[in-house]
Amino acid sequence: MQKWSALNTEQQQALLSRPAMADTAKLSQIVADIIQQVKEQGDKALFALTERFDGAKLSQLAIAESAMQDLEAQLEPKVKRAIEQAYANIKRFHQAQYPSDVKVETSPGVLCELKHTPLSSVGLYIPGGSAPLPSTVLMLGVTAQVAGCERKVLCTPPNKQGEIALEIRYAAKLCGIDEIYLVGGAQAIAALALGTESLSKVDKIFGPGNSFVTEAKQQVSRIPAGPAIDMPAGPSEVLVIADAKANPIFVAADLLSQAEHGADSQAVLVSDSAALIDAVKLQVSQQLTTLSRQTIAAQAVQHSRYILTDSIDEAYEVSNAYAPEHLIVQVEQARDALPKLKNAGSIFVGQWSPESAGDYASGTNHVLPTYGYARNYSSLGLADFMRRYTVQELSYQGLRYIGNAIMDLADAEGLDAHRQAVALRLDQGVRK
Repeated sequence: MQKWSALNTEQQQALLSRPAMADTAKLSQIVADIIQQVKEQGDKALFALTERFDGAKLSQLAIAESAMQDLEAQLEPKVKRAIEQAYANIKRFHQAQYPSDVKVETSPGVLCELKHTPLSSVGLYIPGGSAPLPSTVLMLGVTAQVAGCERKVLCTPPNKQGEIALEIRYAAKLCGIDEIYLVGGAQAIAALALGTESLSKVDKIFGPGNSFVTEAKQQVSRIPAGPAIDMPAGPSEVLVIADAKANPIFVAADLLSQAEHGADSQAVLVSDSAALIDAVKLQVSQQLTTLSRQTIAAQAVQHSRYILTDSIDEAYEVSNAYAPEHLIVQVEQARDALPKLKNAGSIFVGQWSPESAGDYASGTNHVLPTYGYARNYSSLGLADFMRRYTVQELSYQGLRYIGNAIMDLADAEGLDAHRQAVALRLDQGVRK
């Protein structure tokens, strides 16, 4: 437990530091080499890298059509119902985000519009690892579906048998995803960005992943005319603000639910009650022993922070400084805290709002900025799968109305051709 007010600025910054990322220079070079290999060898590189990293010797990259048939009959009924309920809630929330076009006559005869259109092709990356993630398929797939993206391409690493989880396939089917490729890691990102014989490149790449995937996304986003990416990201994290009346059982459960994501995840508790912090630490120790992913969670717990503040308002200041991916507020009148919380990917209000709800089925998107990027990036939403553009239409009278302003500004900037494009039109209009 660290008392916030007893630390100087440098110590406070150190306390809020994230777990160290991998050796950046070495990681960057490995990823660059993988991207170059995919660029030069296409499918051949994807087959070789999939066998090397995932232990799967594939005969084709695209999932077999037979693997997408009779999914409902194969799924356990309760899992099917859960996927469908989550799908419905996510769809409902994202449908409500559909933007309205704007049409304004800024001056007489000068019509300006703002329009929105879905991205034509999107790449959806679903991590592999020790657990299937149908929830991430839903978060990305539903949003792309609601936006109206014509082409939705899903990439995910196969298991050693060259297969992907039934739950992932069913979630993809609900989202109308008909291009699924058995490839993961940095090589999948390279394929989505550059294209290969089997997989055509996309306009934007979405989805979480390990440090190799994150680095690959950032590298391909710098390719001239390459794809955009959703956001930079680091290991997953949660910060809980709790007062003396918070339930330590719930707080500990929330910290551990984040810790089990990975050994480099981070869980932070900020409270104005030393007794609450002590009770939570005891609960973390007790609950940890019950987890199937106990080893992973125990490693992540080593990065945990327990911060004691002089007041709950000071706890809000600590949270804003940390800018967590997930922020859970377990204080009295928790909703009243919202105006004071500026930097967070997603906020969970009150004791009955676990972070698990947002991860799976409440309806909000669980693809969120991490590693402090919540200061300047937003949670994934419908707008990320769309682009906006402007339209302007001027009548002759409209051009006359603002023509002098255009020409005077062009003169001020020394751009004669800009001035002339207006002057010639005005002159032709007078002659008519």
